[in-house]
Amino acid sequence: MKIIVCGAGNVGRSIVSYLILGNNDIVVIDKDPVSLNALAKEFDIQPVLGTASHPDVLERAGAAETDMLVAVTNNDEVNMVSCEIGAALFNIPKKIARIDSQDLLSPLWGGLFNEKHIPIDLVISPSIFIAKEIATLLKTPGMSSAVSLLKGKLNMLAFRCPSDKNEQWNIRQLENLLPNINIRIFCIIHNGNSFIPTAEYKIKQGDLVYFLTLATDSDTVIRELGLEKSTIEKLVIFGGNEVSRYLAAEMEKDDNILSCKIIEDDPIVAKNLAKGLKSTAIINGDLMSDVILEEAGLERCDAAVSVLYHDKDNLLMSLVAKQHKVPLSLSLVNATCYNNFIENISDSILIDGSSVIISSMLQELRKARIRDAYSLGHNFGEVWEIIISEDNINIGQQIKNIEMPTNSYIGAICRKDNIFFPDGETIIEAGDILILYVSVKGIKKAEKLFA
Repeated sequence: MKIIVCGAGNVGRSIVSYLILGNNDIVVIDKDPVSLNALAKEFDIQPVLGTASHPDVLERAGAAETDMLVAVTNNDEVNMVSCEIGAALFNIPKKIARIDSQDLLSPLWGGLFNEKHIPIDLVISPSIFIAKEIATLLKTPGMSSAVSLLKGKLNMLAFRCPSDKNEQWNIRQLENLLPNINIRIFCIIHNGNSFIPTAEYKIKQGDLVYFLTLATDSDTVIRELGLEKSTIEKLVIFGGNEVSRYLAAEMEKDDNILSCKIIEDDPIVAKNLAKGLKSTAIINGDLMSDVILEEAGLERCDAAVSVLYHDKDNLLMSLVAKQHKVPLSLSLVNATCYNNFIENISDSILIDGSSVIISSMLQELRKARIRDAYSLGHNFGEVWEIIISEDNINIGQQIKNIEMPTNSYIGAICRKDNIFFPDGETIIEAGDILILYVSVKGIKKAEKLFA
């Protein structure tokens, strides 16, 4: 597939790093030669210098032969115009645009983005997606990841195995620990590799364990596994940007949050933030200043969230939070290499911004009939909600007889509003909604299997 990505910033880089795994022909447009050259040195792309909303630049990028346009510059208007030109002059089949403006995303203008007006097939809002991911984790203390599936009926949760649980559980014991509640271990990430564990696999310290459970049972499961943490009441956010704005606005709606403060060193940004938020306190000052940290009450807060522009700054603030004995810290990162350092950043959760962004695009990228999808991270695989249509070749087949891709499997099935965890004898029926884990190497085969 030939794909043009407009924008070589953090969002563009995140998308390119994922798309490059799929043997795609990728062209990147950006007006900043430094960002463009840095991306070209890291990935096998064709760089095109120029403004993405100019027809001649899109033409030089090969828009006439392009299958998909992904406009993710930091300018909403440029992204919209790029899609309009891509449709009108070059007839690009799929167009995805990044839109961050709250005004443009208002429900009042819900009919703005379509073929009759602005021809955008999918609108993505990285700041909103990341803020929602962080908000979900703050409402699920003790979990490293929390994803809602099947329209909120099923949860995919993840925890990093602490030292006191080290090799205390094997998979069979863990799944049978709560006799009246069903859980299904979905996959495990160990030392940078994801896999489906056998029933006798002993969970090791540092393992990231993904499991499925009904949404109504989630709190009980977390509590019974001894992973529950205190409710978040006092929150400090490092960095004033769209992510922190959306996150703070979400926290203002949460009755459990007694105090939310944002620290931002730019006085203009801080002033603009204060205009749009009601009860959130905006503190203008140096993030590393002891006086500012004391004013924010860092030592007395329950959680610290760092959403600064650079990964290294976010990791540094995690260490600052640890030094101030903050029970929980969450840091936004985009470079996958930082995941290897997670065990050295005690009680920290890394939010993989690229996975959150890619998850919002998977329905457009995959050829299978996906209702929803979620990326676990680079090289860690994907989770799909697949609807089995009347013409699917797997209808009537027992799961054990389906030639599933390597290291991929069906974790749950929703059949006529009944959710259950299948075994090899389960027969696939028309109308089933499958929760499918697909390894990176198995994506192409899974697409054909469930096309």
